[in-house]
Amino acid sequence: MPPSSEAAARFRDLHRQGLLRLANAWDAGTARLIEQRGAAAVATTSAGLAWAQGYADGDRLDTDVLLQAVSRIARVIRVPLTVDVEGGYSDDPDSVAALVLRVVHAGAAGINLEDGAGAPDLLAAKIRAIREACVAQGADVFINARTDVYLRGLAAEERRVDETLARAALYRQAGADGLFVPGLVDVDAIRAVAAACGLPLNVMLRPALQDLAALQALGVRRVSAGSALAESMYGRLSAQVDEFLHADTTSLPDPQAMGYGALNALFG
Repeated sequence: MPPSSEAAARFRDLHRQGLLRLANAWDAGTARLIEQRGAAAVATTSAGLAWAQGYADGDRLDTDVLLQAVSRIARVIRVPLTVDVEGGYSDDPDSVAALVLRVVHAGAAGINLEDGAGAPDLLAAKIRAIREACVAQGADVFINARTDVYLRGLAAEERRVDETLARAALYRQAGADGLFVPGLVDVDAIRAVAAACGLPLNVMLRPALQDLAALQALGVRRVSAGSALAESMYGRLSAQVDEFLHADTTSLPDPQAMGYGALNALFG
């Protein structure tokens, strides 16, 4: 079995073992730390990774920079890696498929690929092109199809479950392995989508979704931290830098900091 196929198979299996918790990393250091803390898999956050490389989120990241970051992450972890490639950085399905193959060869077992404000048929075409390209090269990848029906309010509130399920069917038929619905927080809607979408359901953490055991009971199979960890880190860092630069005294070194020795040992 090719290495990409083995990694993708391992990653698929994790969606059959309860609730897969993905603490999203944004560089090799955070990915290695997340693995060391016991994660079964590592996911990237497109926002956090873009910020760490000096780009804004939203399909603005240079794809060569993305591939370099993926390679660096894959070098330091052994658990499956799934990479958020946003919309594939192109509207051309063949170009998206070519990029995804490069991401797979860089070490990814899975990807997130989103419809955003675009037509559902376009995302379906991208998924089909990825599947065909993988077959041609003897590769494999777990495709988590993200729909922004809830995140962007792409349908009236009373129609969002139906619209999400319609898109799920389209993406499933095209070859998707999972369904990611960020912004989905209503308990009844989560239960309905999980029961009828025909794919492992992935939701994104929100203040209303902090009971992870309840999410699993609703049928959710994957929960992502998204950019929450990166935002938390930047928030804490901003406050510490402000204090250090502008206050008369400083609380640094932070008593909650991970020590130099422990951090260095992650990469020994």
